[in-house]
Amino acid sequence: MTSVTAPAAARPPGHAAAGRSPSRLVWDRVRRDRTAMTGLVIIAVFVLVAVTAPLLTALNGWSPYEFDASAVDQRLAGVPKGALGGVGAEHWLGVEPVSGRDVFSRIVYGARISLLISVLATVVSVLIGTVLGLLAGYLGGWADAAVSRLMDLLMSFPALIFMIALISVMPEGDRVLLLVAVMGGFGWPYVGRIVRGQAMAVRHREYVDAARVGGAMGASILFREMLPNITAPILVYATLAIPANIGTEAALSFLGVGVRPPTASWGQMIQESMMWYEVDPMYFIVPGACLFLTVLAFTLLGDSLRDAIDPKGGRA
Repeated sequence: MTSVTAPAAARPPGHAAAGRSPSRLVWDRVRRDRTAMTGLVIIAVFVLVAVTAPLLTALNGWSPYEFDASAVDQRLAGVPKGALGGVGAEHWLGVEPVSGRDVFSRIVYGARISLLISVLATVVSVLIGTVLGLLAGYLGGWADAAVSRLMDLLMSFPALIFMIALISVMPEGDRVLLLVAVMGGFGWPYVGRIVRGQAMAVRHREYVDAARVGGAMGASILFREMLPNITAPILVYATLAIPANIGTEAALSFLGVGVRPPTASWGQMIQESMMWYEVDPMYFIVPGACLFLTVLAFTLLGDSLRDAIDPKGGRA
């Protein structure tokens, strides 16, 4: 009898059967999602701008801390810089209304501050929340009760108001690490609740019981058996937490308790533009647009990633 299936060696390469891992399936769904790719491209542009900030400001010829004395003299003399705030060959996006600092250079370095603080704060919150959530979900009992009550306590505070009060009483200086610590410290209970629930769902699965019978210790079970199987919701949370932290950093800088001048920050630039938006609208439009696009891009990517990981529960 003639076999209807050709031998593997005789099959054309394009028809060879190949298995795909779960991560490959997720990437294939994300790659076909135009919304996700749009967000990814926007994020890549801002990351590239932040990384190459010294090169871009060298091309522009102005440091973010350098004052244009001629622009200041014109402002004091009552000479307007134009409806676009002095946009031209010398200042690509104009200058600040009072100090005359170059807006383009401050936007570029502001991207560094916003992305650095938001990403580091997200990493801190995810690390703390993952470890404590795993311990609470796996151990149960008093450990679960203690961690859960701590999460409830932190989540009951109005986080933004408490951050403002806490940062205001801290000593002056570089506030980047302070913002990272405060934002990460208030953000971990949210991912901790997610991880705790996932850990409780998988702690009695067969592979966990098999590892326990095989003599695996607690840390090995937590981080080698349970954690790899609950990374998907953690990854989705991290992608959606970054835009929230970008907005929080901008709000703190807008209210005057974030990074201090002359350090560039989009929130700080928006706050300073409030008195001048009718005269120099570019000083308000540019940082506002950058903040909007960055938050939107991370949100689009996070939503699409969630749908790619769980296609039955989303629009995919």
